[in-house]
Amino acid sequence: MSRSRRLLVLAIAATAVFGVTGCASTVSLEPAPDSNDPACAEVTVRLPGELGGQSRRWTDAQATGAWGDPAAVLLTCGVQPPGPSTLPCQTVNGVDWIIDDAEAPRYRVTTFGRTPAVEVYLDNEVVSSADVLDALSGIVAVLPTDGAECSSRAG
Repeated sequence: MSRSRRLLVLAIAATAVFGVTGCASTVSLEPAPDSNDPACAEVTVRLPGELGGQSRRWTDAQATGAWGDPAAVLLTCGVQPPGPSTLPCQTVNGVDWIIDDAEAPRYRVTTFGRTPAVEVYLDNEVVSSADVLDALSGIVAVLPTDGAECSSRAG
């Protein structure tokens, strides 16, 4: 094969790869301690291609998800389940979420009463937290419950 033909083949292959993967880079995340729990696999295989109007991106850690460029939603399954908290707790579609708004409009929400737990960071200036939790609650509902429930609800 001539040099010019090889370059043409490489150019076509590169175009095909970029056409499939798009321009967004992989989101680098750390896996949670229990990310290898089979229940996390049940969650991650159900994660949507779009969340809150943001497209899903590749991540480099097991049991994680990311949406948006730059990432507006980050999900990690396998985090340590939270204990009792004074933070607000909200139930969405049967799933309890502890809401940490210390860095609002960026929120950290963590499932409560589910083992393993799921933690989600979201930027409320880019996505609606209500839409994100509504979409994710049906997915994380597959996680086993441990009997803990919100004792007070967020308003």
